[in-house]
Amino acid sequence: MGHRSVFISDLHLGSKHCRDEDLLKFLKEVRTEKLYLVGDIIDGWRLQKKWYWPNNHNRVVKELIRISKYTDVYWISGNHDEFLRTIPNINVGNIETHNRLTHIGADGKKYLVVHGDMFDYLMRTKFGKTVMHLGDWGYDRLIGINYIVNKIRNFFGYKPWSLAKYLKRKAKLASNFIGEFETEMVKYARKKNYDGIICGHIHHAEIKQHDEITYMNDGDWCESCSALIEDHEGNWKINYYA
Repeated sequence: MGHRSVFISDLHLGSKHCRDEDLLKFLKEVRTEKLYLVGDIIDGWRLQKKWYWPNNHNRVVKELIRISKYTDVYWISGNHDEFLRTIPNINVGNIETHNRLTHIGADGKKYLVVHGDMFDYLMRTKFGKTVMHLGDWGYDRLIGINYIVNKIRNFFGYKPWSLAKYLKRKAKLASNFIGEFETEMVKYARKKNYDGIICGHIHHAEIKQHDEITYMNDGDWCESCSALIEDHEGNWKINYYA
């Protein structure tokens, strides 16, 4: 028996940082009744600067279209694929596109599914968006360094290690940002009478209870290769595929 629902986000197709081999393996093996693509599936920001679209990224799109023939697939727009927000009711194969959705869990609870960029204070102003683009540039450099480090680790038989994730854990500023992001989302879920909220955006997979509100982030496919999984009994977990 497969899963009841699977949530993935931040694939960043069109970016060199997309872990396309791991992603393809996951998509070929996953069995689920519903698949939610929770934003930043295509990296429009980077594609605008420089075209990068290897054959593996075509294969990922084809796999998603194949899955949509027997599974309900929903693509939620994010800030990197915000072009979806300007084109109403566009579908890719059988894949439906939305800005946000409501997911009713096996437990009967109501969850808001949204990428999360609208709760990021940096995305609310022109200056903040400029900072985000600069942050993207820094992230590019960081992932490039991490690639070299992991090549060396692999040579000596060590498992892959995420420099970006390590720095996020150590940096107080990053910790504060993640905490504020969660707080804003939980506040909104409570205000709109949701039982929980499911998102991506910050590349930090987590399941956390905030009093009566459940906050769940499905992570990313640039570093952690993670998915948020719901089983048929209403249990939730984060799985890693790298």
